[in-house]
Amino acid sequence: MIIIPARLSSSRLPNKVLADINGIPMVIRTAMTAQKVDKVVIATDSEEVIKVAKEYNVKAILTDKNHKSGSDRIKEASDILNLKEDELIINLQGDEPFIEKEILTKLKTTLEEIKNRDFVMASCYKKIDEIEAEDPNIVKVVIDKNSDAIYFSRSKIPYNRDNSVHIYKGHIGLYGFNKKSLDKFCEMSAEIEDIEKLEQLRVIFHSYKIKMIEVQTNSIGIDTIEDLEKARSLK
Repeated sequence: MIIIPARLSSSRLPNKVLADINGIPMVIRTAMTAQKVDKVVIATDSEEVIKVAKEYNVKAILTDKNHKSGSDRIKEASDILNLKEDELIINLQGDEPFIEKEILTKLKTTLEEIKNRDFVMASCYKKIDEIEAEDPNIVKVVIDKNSDAIYFSRSKIPYNRDNSVHIYKGHIGLYGFNKKSLDKFCEMSAEIEDIEKLEQLRVIFHSYKIKMIEVQTNSIGIDTIEDLEKARSLK
C-alpha cells in the first residue's frame, strides 16, 4: 500500500498539496501515479483535501492535525486502516507530482526482498555531482557493500580529502516499511536526528538497517513558489 501524507498548511508554500499543476491538484497528480503501482490512500489533516480526493475517486482519511512528521501521519493512517504488521507500506510525499512509477515499483520490489528482516525499511538515492553535494538541502547518504545506509548528512559526505573525482549519493525522501517497522520507527528518537533534522538517523542510531536503492529520476519536490512555477512548466 502507498500512503501519501498531505498536511494542508505549509510554512513556505501554504496549501501546496492542493496547488494546481496543469489542471490537477498536486496531491491528486501524485496519487494518480501511485495508483499505477499499488493501492493508494491519502492521509490528511484537512476536510478540504478529503473533499478534493473524493472528486477524483481517490481514497483519503482524516488524521490528527498535530503530527510532527509525515511518518507519524501515515502511522496513524495505518492504524485506522487496521493494517497487519507484515503489510508493506510506502510513504510517498504529496508534493511529488512527477515521481516516476518505475521508482515506486523498484521500492516495492525491494521491500518484498527484505521482508524477512527484523526491521524492514528501504529508501532511494540518485547520483549527484560535486556542486549538488555542496547544497545542505540535498541530503547525502553513504552506503556499505550491501547497499545499506551507513550515515545520512546535510554535509558533504564522504569528505573528499584528495579532491579526487567522486560521485555522491543524494538521498530521495521516499521510504518503505512494513507496518511493524513503521510502528517501531515512530517510537524511536535520537539526538543526532535533532541535530541534522533528519528523522532517518534514528534508525542508524538504534543499529537497524535501511536498504538503499539507486534510481534515476527527474522528479522535483515542491517546497517553494519557485519550485511550483518550475513544476507548472513541465509537461
